[in-house]
Amino acid sequence: MLTPPRTVVRREAGLYALERALQRRGFRHVAGADEAGRGACAGPLVAAAVVLPEGRRGEIDGLADSKLLTPASRERIHDEVVERALAYAVVVVPAEEVDARGLHVCNLAAMRRALASLAVRPEYVLTDGFGVDGLGAPGLAVWKGDRVAACVAAASVLAKVTRDRIMVDLDAEHPGYGFAEHKGYITAEHTAALRERGPCREHRYSYVNVATVSGLDGRPPRSRRPLGASRDEPMGRSGAVGGTVGVALGEQPRPPAPVGEDVVMEGGVR
Repeated sequence: MLTPPRTVVRREAGLYALERALQRRGFRHVAGADEAGRGACAGPLVAAAVVLPEGRRGEIDGLADSKLLTPASRERIHDEVVERALAYAVVVVPAEEVDARGLHVCNLAAMRRALASLAVRPEYVLTDGFGVDGLGAPGLAVWKGDRVAACVAAASVLAKVTRDRIMVDLDAEHPGYGFAEHKGYITAEHTAALRERGPCREHRYSYVNVATVSGLDGRPPRSRRPLGASRDEPMGRSGAVGGTVGVALGEQPRPPAPVGEDVVMEGGVR
């Protein structure tokens, strides 16, 4: 497999510098992958992968790390990425899957599946923070990649917007927790609702705060999710296990490459 010659990419060159450097070396289809929801204690983990077009068509006004954008800007950029991308894929991992398999395992599996599901086969892959092996293409894990690589930023927006929309729907299914506001992350309001109501099926029982409130904190993380509760009711001390990794189309970590003033890119592992 070909790998690009050693290339120095200067940070001041902007969000598109990594992709443009790779494209100049013959890697036309550069995919970016990122996730949303690692830190949430409720709701799914969502991963996305994006291949942007070369040249001006691939430059999206206002594109940035999804965490730095307003909700309105994220929605606009999401729709523009979907319209312009050569390929994109989104993978949704339900909370029970995170409990059953573990967060990090699910994170890598979801990014791998999103990348493997792209209609255009990537010739090079950029990921945010964690390297993803087994893709049949060279790749680079970039520290804070959603702030320095356009395709990773685009993936972060797709993942974030998709997850936020899911959490708004879950708020209607499970009222009283404030999912539409805090999106399942740990806030004072969410913590108070957990203490008052107990967890619902969409909470992650492998997270200490949820396990503690449910009374299951003395059990090993992978066995904390209780069995037998209805999907429509708060679980309290009982619940259900199930779910698979699903794909919506339009899938051992290695240390990330730190981004300082300059980044040195070379061929990554498969």
